[in-house]
Amino acid sequence: QVQLVESGGGLVQAGGSLRLSCAASGNIFRVNAMGWYRQAPGKQRELVAVIISGDSTTFVDSVKGRFTMSRDIAKNTVYLQMNSLKPEDTAVYYCNARIQGTNRLVHDYWGQGTQVTVSS
Repeated sequence: QVQLVESGGGLVQAGGSLRLSCAASGNIFRVNAMGWYRQAPGKQRELVAVIISGDSTTFVDSVKGRFTMSRDIAKNTVYLQMNSLKPEDTAVYYCNARIQGTNRLVHDYWGQGTQVTVSS
């Protein structure tokens, strides 16, 4: 089994910053990709950022220039640094990981979600 544990959400004023982290643990052979999605009330879940093996990162246009993503390979952890936050960034942020387990099977896993609220 694999678990994803997120942390770092909270309430911040517009223009402020937050850093989210997501740590994967369990029977991991290889982490193929890790990313962040978000879902605002009444909206569909959308991809915010993803980092794949080789450190290639992709961001949704609305966060480019404001959000950065990094990872600690040894800890199977990714970080989402969110700067210049806007009220429209308010959402529940979910960590997602595509992981090859020690049984060599590949599965997608989700974290429990962390609330990010940006006040105007």
